[in-house]
Amino acid sequence: MKLTGNTIFITGGTSGIGRALAEALHKRGNQVIISGRRRALLDEVTAANPGMAAIELDITDPASIAHAAEAVMRDFPATNVLLNNAGIMPFDDAAAKIDDGMALGLVTTNLLGPIRMTSALIEQLKAQPEATILYTTSVLAFVPLATNAIYSATKAALHSYALSQRFQLRDSSVRVQEIAPPWVDTDLIYKSGDPRAMPLDDFIEQTLVALEMDDPEVLVDAVKPLRDNPGAQEHALVYAFNQSVADNPIPVAA
Repeated sequence: MKLTGNTIFITGGTSGIGRALAEALHKRGNQVIISGRRRALLDEVTAANPGMAAIELDITDPASIAHAAEAVMRDFPATNVLLNNAGIMPFDDAAAKIDDGMALGLVTTNLLGPIRMTSALIEQLKAQPEATILYTTSVLAFVPLATNAIYSATKAALHSYALSQRFQLRDSSVRVQEIAPPWVDTDLIYKSGDPRAMPLDDFIEQTLVALEMDDPEVLVDAVKPLRDNPGAQEHALVYAFNQSVADNPIPVAA
């Protein structure tokens, strides 16, 4: 993906990776439009980044998605990049009863949200000379974290969807790229400064370099060993990975 001269619509652009990417791409001269549910946060980010625009969006609501897509196409007709970044990461316990409301909200936000948002803008993107659809998944799409089983499953499903969509768009002007972060020190779980978490600035710097290489998967070096999931031996890898986390639990906010 070229990193300048784009018009970029970003879901989940008010915090964490979404905001950091929005600001980095804004600084490179792109027209960036962020979206999110809370107007106060949208106003805060756009005030800090003059020229950046914002559209209110509830990614769990099909009507809100349709309204946001209409606003993008009406007010920013040159939009050629969609970054599906909005997501949530609650903890769960697959060995116990799962709260149905939590599970439904997670699937709606992390999987149906980006599918619906992309569907709403797909014809807009296909009409551009060059366009890119980006999905923020996770290294957990390849090696699930047992304490976040449903989250991991939604990211695996989104990875699968991106593979299919990339093939379906093979003869179009639209590329599909997947950003699969490691554990990054953001407030997605809890911004703790844990040394196992990649600093956000480092992640953004490496991601922009990888993004410009135009590979289907945008991976920082920390992800690559886990991305190379060893096929039939994945059970041992997943067990060892989760045992290491169980021995040193991820901190959560009080």
